Amino acid sequence: MFKRSSGMVLHISSLPSPYGIGSMGKAAYQFVDFLAKGGQTYWQVLPLGQTGFGDSPYQCFSAAAGNPYFIDLDTLVEMGLLTEEQVKKADVEKNPDRVDYEALAQTRFEVLYQAFQAASVEQLGKAAAFAMDNRSWVYDYAMFMSLKKHFDQKALWDWDDEDIKRRDPEAMRRYAFELKDSIDFYIFMQYLFFDQWNKLRAYANKKGISIIGDIPIYVSPDSCDVWANPSLFKVDEELKPNGVAGVPPDYYSATGQLWGNPVYDWDVHRADGYQWWIWRVKRNLALFDVTRIDHFRGFQDYWEIPAGEDTAINGKWVPGPRMELFDAIKNALGDVPIIAEDLGDIDDAVRDFLKESGYPGMRVLIFGLYDNQDNIHLPHNHPVNCIAYTSTHDSETVCEQIMDKSRPEDASFAYEYLRSSHQEPLGWSAIRTVFASPAVIAMTTMQDVLSLGSDARMNTPSTLGGNWSWRVRAEAINDSIAQFLYKVTKANKRLNPNAR
Repeated sequence: MFKRSSGMVLHISSLPSPYGIGSMGKAAYQFVDFLAKGGQTYWQVLPLGQTGFGDSPYQCFSAAAGNPYFIDLDTLVEMGLLTEEQVKKADVEKNPDRVDYEALAQTRFEVLYQAFQAASVEQLGKAAAFAMDNRSWVYDYAMFMSLKKHFDQKALWDWDDEDIKRRDPEAMRRYAFELKDSIDFYIFMQYLFFDQWNKLRAYANKKGISIIGDIPIYVSPDSCDVWANPSLFKVDEELKPNGVAGVPPDYYSATGQLWGNPVYDWDVHRADGYQWWIWRVKRNLALFDVTRIDHFRGFQDYWEIPAGEDTAINGKWVPGPRMELFDAIKNALGDVPIIAEDLGDIDDAVRDFLKESGYPGMRVLIFGLYDNQDNIHLPHNHPVNCIAYTSTHDSETVCEQIMDKSRPEDASFAYEYLRSSHQEPLGWSAIRTVFASPAVIAMTTMQDVLSLGSDARMNTPSTLGGNWSWRVRAEAINDSIAQFLYKVTKANKRLNPNAR
């Protein structure tokens, strides 16, 4: 299914923009051109959903909706929905290196609402047609977001009206009437988002660039998914999680990672043939060319923590759906291009599960440089059927790991293994090494291409504040970087097989 090739990880939020966060506008198209010049095949993004708690793309209000922050404002000016003056008021460019989510929350929706108010009859008709085509999710999402606003942004389980919390039909009709303007606004934003995303993806595909998307294994506890389908999750009568997801103590945290997402009631999923998951994968197929499934080991066994715990220590391993789920997906959708994120606490059962699935797993260079020992993450040990990364959005950058975090003996090993010298940036040596791997796909990050350190880290697991905010400056996405990528990609026989 995959050919020897390479690509780069860069989330939409990290693109340059004068409006405080990356968007699906001019800079995104320029980034596609940059990848094409560099001989790359893949652009990998994080989940595109509307973020909630902690601004994490892995804690979204909907498994299907797009993030309105990514709607490009200049495009709305071209559409006649905004004026230049209105857009200037949305400028929150206080720091070109970081997203200020608090400032965005205070200004962006007001500007997008002005665009909604300016919409023509034709544009509103297109939004209505979009809603009909996406009725499996968009009405629930729009009502959920409108209800959250109505209830002062309280979490689902704290809503003041028990009838609407439980989706009583009369309450649903009443709020649909009372909140109609807000519901229509949220639907209009989704129409804009997907109109812009589909055009960007089509442009990327025309350039021979395929987009790798990301499915978080879990949904947010405060989401329209839980509100609309509570039986699919282990939640109580108040819709609070009974058991929450996480991982046991590991490299990142001595107390484990307490994610707080509700775990699935897999018996209910099994009873209807995993229809919700089939729908979810199908939605991703409509968005992306390849889908990376986060925390793949959780489908074999998952770490369930009792509600109310302060850490993940007192969880337990519980059997997941295993191949039964993926057989159902294959029977419904055929052979889906999937990458399995198999990092973390992996045992032989998970390895056998991954092998049975046939999906490529992941290898991460910096994970091989910790202990000066031979291990599966060092490129000479990579199997062909895997995706090799220099680093990931959850890890240190190459330079941070080697220069700041490593013991002297590990750093010495890393420099020697990477054949690094002062002739080129350390990140480039890492990219050369990973691109020479047997792995069918080699991926790097913009942070590693630029040899950036801890200031450019995207996320530090088990921490709150400051995550998901890193941005790249426009001048860093340049022809000299593209030329380096092209040369190393060509030398390692990874040039884009789909280039046009």
